[in-house]
Amino acid sequence: MIGSSVGGVFKRTLFSALAALFVSALLISVIFAIIPVCNNVLILAIAMAVSGLAMGIIDTIANIQLVTIYQKDSAIFLQALHFFIGFGALVSPLIADPFLSETGCGNHTGNGTEIMHHFRSMLRYSPIVEHNITQSHVPHDGGEKEESIVQYAFWIMALINLPVPVAVLFLMYREQLLPCCPGSTPRLLDKDELAMETQQGAEGPDLEQKEDEAGGHGSIFSCCQNDNLRGLPASFIMIHILGGMVLFMTDGIVGAYAGFVYTYAVAPPMSLPNKTAGYLASIFWAAITAGRLLSIPLSYRFQPVRILMFNLAGAIVTVLMLLIFHTSSIFLFVGTCLCGLFLSSIFPCMLAYTEDILDYKGCATSVLVTSAGMGEMVMQVLVGSIIQTEGSYSFLLCGMIIACIGFIFFIGLLLFHQMHRNYLTGTSKKSAIEEVEEVEPAADQNGSAKTEQTENNNTVTIS
Repeated sequence: MIGSSVGGVFKRTLFSALAALFVSALLISVIFAIIPVCNNVLILAIAMAVSGLAMGIIDTIANIQLVTIYQKDSAIFLQALHFFIGFGALVSPLIADPFLSETGCGNHTGNGTEIMHHFRSMLRYSPIVEHNITQSHVPHDGGEKEESIVQYAFWIMALINLPVPVAVLFLMYREQLLPCCPGSTPRLLDKDELAMETQQGAEGPDLEQKEDEAGGHGSIFSCCQNDNLRGLPASFIMIHILGGMVLFMTDGIVGAYAGFVYTYAVAPPMSLPNKTAGYLASIFWAAITAGRLLSIPLSYRFQPVRILMFNLAGAIVTVLMLLIFHTSSIFLFVGTCLCGLFLSSIFPCMLAYTEDILDYKGCATSVLVTSAGMGEMVMQVLVGSIIQTEGSYSFLLCGMIIACIGFIFFIGLLLFHQMHRNYLTGTSKKSAIEEVEEVEPAADQNGSAKTEQTENNNTVTIS
């Protein structure tokens, strides 16, 4: 969340953005490589915090760069970006699964073993990866417990991630941003016709300077400075807040549903077997990934606001149907798939829609990315606490309430969009009137001068 908040700082120049991407991506590989050798909880916590900071910076910079480069066409590319995010979330647990020990490692209390078995079951009973647990996995009559080889999962993920910083470094070379390696080949962005059409008539440094003067993208902290907020209408600020609150709710639903749908499925009244319930989380993430893939062509044909309206309404109807048919295991699977499809493209569409409202001059990307991360963190804790105290049925009830609140915030966003449009229209008319008033005295003065000159010429002629 902190990384998402400060990520906008590195947007000032293309070099700083790509350098931050390179360092962050490289840090993630390094952290994943050293996590298995951390023998202290404090060191492990610091390593995970640094990794989370790097991921937040990458998330913000990637979204900001796509919005900056493609602007009104950015919705399509944002959908593609978030498709790969969902694809990674779907595939990475499958890579880790073969290296997880069924019995765990170290000494566990009875309660701890039960909790570990809960999370292990969510991963083990997936539709893609399934291991046959034989007696060789189980400790023999007082024998030694099986040792976990989970460190190999971290090392494999570190190796898989290494091509990312290499690709960023290559991009910096092609953009001629490495002083030690000046390139003679044309810059990649110069070959991107769509990007050039978006930014035609403006050179790179001049464009960045104009964006900075207009209060362009930056970190949340720089956006909240009094100098940047002075003279802005209330609608400008409320669009940031309401857009962030919509994503706070919807991404909160994504995190809570993925985290607790297994808990809901194995508890009464559903009482599904562990293996069957383990499919749900994988189906949910697969539906999110498929929904983002389907949203790429849809974003080309429909405006983001229409997709948002359809998805939010669809999510509410789906959760409502899950509440009505709360004893149907078949509809639980169908509803999980539909819920993933409807929630999949809300984030990229909201980002494109909000930035378009603000004419790409606000801090919407930093605000929205931070709000989404905060919602995913807070809602999991909140929903988990409610499930523990009130029972599993409260899981869907919480989802329904959160979805309705998010829809109310979206309606408020539409209202403030209209207010902001009226403000811009009034400002444009006022500016046009002022320009006309400035031109008219100048024209009258020129006309008077010409009349005097004509009279003088006539007098000279008569003389």
